Amino acid sequence: MIYEIRTYRIAPGSLAEVEKRYGEAYEYRKKYSELTAFWHTEIGPLNEIVHVWGYRDLAERARIRGEAMKDPSWPPKIGEFVRAMRSEIVVPFAFVPEVRQGKVGPIFELRYYTLKPGTLPDVAKGWEAKLPERMKLSPVVLAGGVEFGKANGFVHVWAYSSLDARAQVRDDARKKGVWPPPGGPDRLLTQDNKILLPAAFSPLQ
Repeated sequence: MIYEIRTYRIAPGSLAEVEKRYGEAYEYRKKYSELTAFWHTEIGPLNEIVHVWGYRDLAERARIRGEAMKDPSWPPKIGEFVRAMRSEIVVPFAFVPEVRQGKVGPIFELRYYTLKPGTLPDVAKGWEAKLPERMKLSPVVLAGGVEFGKANGFVHVWAYSSLDARAQVRDDARKKGVWPPPGGPDRLLTQDNKILLPAAFSPLQ
């Protein structure tokens, strides 16, 4: 699987209308392929929507997007509200469970790191060793390297039942030595994060 993470900066005050129009259009789009998740930012960069689409490979992505663009109901009529767009293709680590629909949040934290060139394999090894114990505290939704998009990007998404639960889980993980994997800071150039909430029509809640 690959995942396309599309992030749109939208006009202030437009979120309710954007999600309404997107949700209506998605009813027609999902016959081609279903969303993985649709979120908006609650903490972090304001006025952003983040939509995630899963595909078997780039060929399937191209085919499905081509078919969907022929549908008069797609894309959603939100262009008047969009101020900026970015897209990344993420290849998840093989040992990370495949994303499943259902309720795992409703708080999602997306963390975006820029790694030093050539260090992703070492990051993957550290994660593979530590992740099973870390997932006993809270589920990872997605984790992997950016194949197309920002160079040397590394994306991971975590689910929590609340912001208080997030703080408790992170504190417990550190105290127990479960997380983070060793050597992480030595491989990092930048770190960003955002707290996201799901739209009503998001398959992942």
